[in-house]
Amino acid sequence: MKNIDLSVVIPAYNESARLPRSLERVHEYLKGLARDFELLVVDDGSRDGTAEVAAQMLSPLGKRGRVLRHHQNLGKGASVRNGMLAARGSRVLFSDADLSTPIEEVEKLERALDGGAGIAIGSRSVDRRLIEQRQSLARDMTGRLFNLVVRLCAVRGIGDTQCGFKLFTRDVVGPVFERTRLDRFGFDVEVLAIAQRLGIRIAEVPVRWRDRPGSRVTLVQGGRAFLDPLRVRLGLLTGRYGLHDSAERKRGQVESDPQNQ
Repeated sequence: MKNIDLSVVIPAYNESARLPRSLERVHEYLKGLARDFELLVVDDGSRDGTAEVAAQMLSPLGKRGRVLRHHQNLGKGASVRNGMLAARGSRVLFSDADLSTPIEEVEKLERALDGGAGIAIGSRSVDRRLIEQRQSLARDMTGRLFNLVVRLCAVRGIGDTQCGFKLFTRDVVGPVFERTRLDRFGFDVEVLAIAQRLGIRIAEVPVRWRDRPGSRVTLVQGGRAFLDPLRVRLGLLTGRYGLHDSAERKRGQVESDPQNQ
């Protein structure tokens, strides 16, 4: 099998209804790139036939289309971790199954990696004019408060840690994701906190984003996630992530991509 340029990892839980349209759109986009790619769906113990739907959609891709299955629901963080570590591309993107951020926006993230970043993350905060349909006021305010807690406890200088659209170079995937421990909503915070302490350059890139109905995260679950930045902070203080002192001193640089503002 040829070297893969781009892997796309999509975590999915009870997504049989909207997954076919999303996979079709991603596949059509990837085919147009004239590059070697692979598409991975991680089924997180779904009860609605998500794995079967994904397998049917990906079967024409052969070895470039894979479905990883959890026999029980482990959480989005676990799904992303397992998918990222299984991916074989020189660049690896994880994207939400609902494509709240259109797959075409990966081009902006790729330019950030071309410029020297190890990680490029989609952001709704750098340029809010790119938000095509906003969340409810309650969700928006909860998100802003959550980000404040994140910045105080774990991740410095990033305006939006939770956008489900992040691109990594191959060489940083292992060092970051092999250290992660959180399995649910707060895993993004842990990923970025570890990356910063490892000295990996992170680019925060403004992307188009549209709120999609049917979010898998309830307000109650979102409220519980406020403990996750504290867990990450405790893990950093206690050495849970196996980070060396030299990496701790080389804080990751965070930038906004000025070409996309």
